[in-house]
Amino acid sequence: MKVAIGADHKGFDYKEKIKAILQRLGVEVTDFGTNSHDSVDYPDYGLKVAHTVAEGHADYGITVCWTGNGMNIAANKVKGIRSGLALNPEMAVLTRQHNDANVLAIASKYVREDDLDLIVRAFLQTAFEGGRHVARVEKIRGEEKH
Repeated sequence: MKVAIGADHKGFDYKEKIKAILQRLGVEVTDFGTNSHDSVDYPDYGLKVAHTVAEGHADYGITVCWTGNGMNIAANKVKGIRSGLALNPEMAVLTRQHNDANVLAIASKYVREDDLDLIVRAFLQTAFEGGRHVARVEKIRGEEKH
C-alpha cells in the first residue's frame, strides 16, 4: 500500500507521528512536507497529496492542518478525490464505508494525539460498503463531469 501525506505548519508534528505509524504498518509513504513549523499555505500540500492519489501514484492520502477543513476543501477540488474529515476513529470508518473516501483529513487542533493511530488504522483498514452507498458516490463522480 502507498500513502501520500502532507501538512501545513500547524499539522507538521502530527504528520511526523502519522508517518511513523504508517512506516510501522509497512506502508510506503510519500511525504510532501511541510518539514518545519514555519508558516506555509495549506493548499500547496493538500493539492500535492490529492493529485498524487488522483493520478494513481498512491492508494490513499492523509492531510493535516489546524482544523482539517482547509486541507479537506483543497483536496476535494481535485477530480477523483473524496476527502473526508475524521476527528475520531468512528468518523474514519464511516467516511470509508459510506463515502469511499480516498483522502483522510485530520485536524491537529481537535484530534487527540492518542487517537492518531486508531484513526489512521481505521481509515486504511475499512472497506467501502458498496450497496446503497454506490449510487450516492456515483452522484458525486457525475458532478465532476460538468
